[in-house]
Amino acid sequence: MNISTDQADTKNYLKAIKLINIENGKCDFETGSIPIRQHINANYFFAQTDILLQHSSHPAPRRQYVITIKGRLKFTVTNGKTFILEPGIVLIAADTEGIGHNWEIVDGAEWERIYIPLADDADDYFSAD
Repeated sequence: MNISTDQADTKNYLKAIKLINIENGKCDFETGSIPIRQHINANYFFAQTDILLQHSSHPAPRRQYVITIKGRLKFTVTNGKTFILEPGIVLIAADTEGIGHNWEIVDGAEWERIYIPLADDADDYFSAD
């Protein structure tokens, strides 16, 4: 899936996909954008290259931004819908309950990313299409 929004095509927004919880412990996603130059209420970040959770359904361990540096992945949510995540698209993982999502690398063998956990009361600044 390619994201194309009026907002994300301007210099003031980044393309984003948000994983969300829906009824009965399932998850879905929304496409949209987040504003640039927006302060994020986070205390730390960390990098990750581990791919042990590939092909394994799981919820996000916390609300967090996931910034892909290298890799192209296909994410699948519980209703079977999919999207492609790649550098240039910010993932907001907010599906912290239930079955969660799964992912697989579709190009190459690596996924380099940075996690920015959000404070419990922090706004994620996501605007859906």
